[in-house]
Amino acid sequence: MLSGVEKAYQSYRRDETQKLSRYTGFLPTNPAVYREFFRKNIELGQMRMRTNVSHVPAVEEFSAAIKSNQTMLSLFNEIFVQAAHAPDAPALESFDQVLYILDGIVSRSPAFCIVRDDKGNFTGEPIGIPIYLLFDLLSNTQAAYDLFRMDRFNAAMKRLLDAWGSYLVTKESTDVFHEGPEGWFSPLALQLLDGGRFKGDFNSTYVTPDANSADRGYASWDDFFTREVQPHARPIISADDGTLIHNACESTVFDIQRNVKLHDQFWLKSRPYSLYDMLAKNTEDASNFVGGTVYQASLGPQDYHRWHSPINGTVTKVVNVPGTYYAVIPDEGADPNDPDLRPNDPHGGLFRSQGFLTLSAARALVFIESPNPDIGLMCFIGIGMCEVSTCQIVVKAADKVTVGQQLGMFHFGGSSHALVFGPQAKVTFGDVVQKDKHIHVNSIIAQVERAHIAHAY
Repeated sequence: MLSGVEKAYQSYRRDETQKLSRYTGFLPTNPAVYREFFRKNIELGQMRMRTNVSHVPAVEEFSAAIKSNQTMLSLFNEIFVQAAHAPDAPALESFDQVLYILDGIVSRSPAFCIVRDDKGNFTGEPIGIPIYLLFDLLSNTQAAYDLFRMDRFNAAMKRLLDAWGSYLVTKESTDVFHEGPEGWFSPLALQLLDGGRFKGDFNSTYVTPDANSADRGYASWDDFFTREVQPHARPIISADDGTLIHNACESTVFDIQRNVKLHDQFWLKSRPYSLYDMLAKNTEDASNFVGGTVYQASLGPQDYHRWHSPINGTVTKVVNVPGTYYAVIPDEGADPNDPDLRPNDPHGGLFRSQGFLTLSAARALVFIESPNPDIGLMCFIGIGMCEVSTCQIVVKAADKVTVGQQLGMFHFGGSSHALVFGPQAKVTFGDVVQKDKHIHVNSIIAQVERAHIAHAY
């Protein structure tokens, strides 16, 4: 079994000495961390299988839902057959094996995975979205594409994730918040949270209920995950003249597309946006944006997870849309220009499917009308990528919002978001907006061209 773990990682990185840029937070930077995650979880799962331990209630319910439907069970079994033929075959062999691994994952909070490097020194990384990592290679198959889009599968998955979410809002879920080796506030963890792309000290960047305690005073895992950022750490530094677009989420640039269509289809090499599907199959809403612009960026599990208004305006409508959690478009792996993975490496399929997730994943829609007709109506889409990813909207129709005001937040999982503009908005993005670049929330990312001589704000 362990040889399978090694095989699953043999071509994972383009350069093992280089930090991940595109997949940060979704895939471990260190190959040893990936191997240790699977070694530990497979070993614990096998131990539970050998001793025939009962599944935790949420996993037992998920198992029953899948096994009671022959189509879903057959597709799940086919996933392992198809994944075994991939260049990087995963070290997962059966649905029952996955169930026993899930027992361990949903019974605890996401934690750090600690290993020793070649020199015997301890190193490690957080595994903030462990079910995503478990499903990563499995999801990049045709059988998973068919199964993971089924309503009955996603209903069963939502019940499992909701049960885990119920634990992650309890005080017991804070047992990973300490300064020990595997704690989120260990010296190593704080380097990863504060260093690299996360510039600054944790306590001066985020709101901490008790900055002097080992757990920083967070009441639960979710309390930490949805922590607020201190205003001075992400300031709005410009005097907005009504033409500027600010970053709605702390995020890494994924894509920009213009002249988007009402209806479009996704293919392996061309994945355009389909407004009708993105906006909950509402033709009236979607027609406002035909010929417009879509900007999309992803949030890693270590990012700040609250959404801020990118413009001043009035909320005209909010919608929560149910959807999938792990469905991806199977692809041929990383492309030749991927900064992190070797060409055709199958890891990270869900991350590369972010465009597809705008029309398939559980998501929140917030429509905002700008007083500037050059912007007009725009829509913020919060996209729940994997894990629990509850999308909570905190504004309502008729609310007035200003730049930087909170619109809502993600809970528990990795996420993505999109800003959708109509054809009237001639959007010019700043030089800072480059694919795979991480940008702070509230930063200026774009400006709309003035088409009207005077505006009343």
